[in-house]
Amino acid sequence: MAMYDQFAFIYDRLMSDIPYAKYAEWVQTKAPHSAGKKLVDIGCGTGVLSVQFAKAGYDVIGVDLSESMLTVAQNRSLDNNVQVSFICQSMSEMDGFEGIDVAVIAIDSINYLEKLDEVKQTFQHIYHSLVEGGQLFFDVHSLFKMDEIYPNGPFTYEDEQVAYIWNTEIGEESHSIYHDITFFVRDEAGYYERFEESHYQRTFPVETYINLLKEIGFSSISNSTSIFGEQSQDEIERFFIHAVK
Repeated sequence: MAMYDQFAFIYDRLMSDIPYAKYAEWVQTKAPHSAGKKLVDIGCGTGVLSVQFAKAGYDVIGVDLSESMLTVAQNRSLDNNVQVSFICQSMSEMDGFEGIDVAVIAIDSINYLEKLDEVKQTFQHIYHSLVEGGQLFFDVHSLFKMDEIYPNGPFTYEDEQVAYIWNTEIGEESHSIYHDITFFVRDEAGYYERFEESHYQRTFPVETYINLLKEIGFSSISNSTSIFGEQSQDEIERFFIHAVK
């Protein structure tokens, strides 16, 4: 089964603690909406941010590799009465985009790229799709999170509808992790369906991302750790990076 095929339908429930509004505020503060401003939400998942950006007035395109996630995203846009175009593509192979004002890769989506070359290709595609002065926003896991927090699994979760056991194993590449998650989802009859998902994430030193952006031609590159709230400098889990073409 393809990544997220079943996971898509419970993803929102499990991501309910993510402060999406703060992410949207960060983008909107740096790149305020104006008439016709085009925004591409890369790795859009179930479209939570896509819908928020559309409501704010951006002309939004959502991109994701999972058709199941995009189905949920499309339904969300219809339920919220906003127009969002959704496209099934890999971020490292993005094609057909031009005249983009804002590009967003949110909630560690870029950490699903396994090779540094794929990260570079993604940045290159985005750079060429952006107008002059166009802006890129993304976040990545820190080395601390990959090397110190994730290996301390298993992690567990349980509520009235969903339970999971989340096992982690250090990957073969530096600063990488395998996630093996077993879900138990309660149906309307009260029975639990079991299914499993396997994911792989990798990160690089934040300086590596910044140097790649500079090499490609981005300018005014800034790095923040406080978009979701202050983090201890010794235990930073997520970096937020902003770059301008």
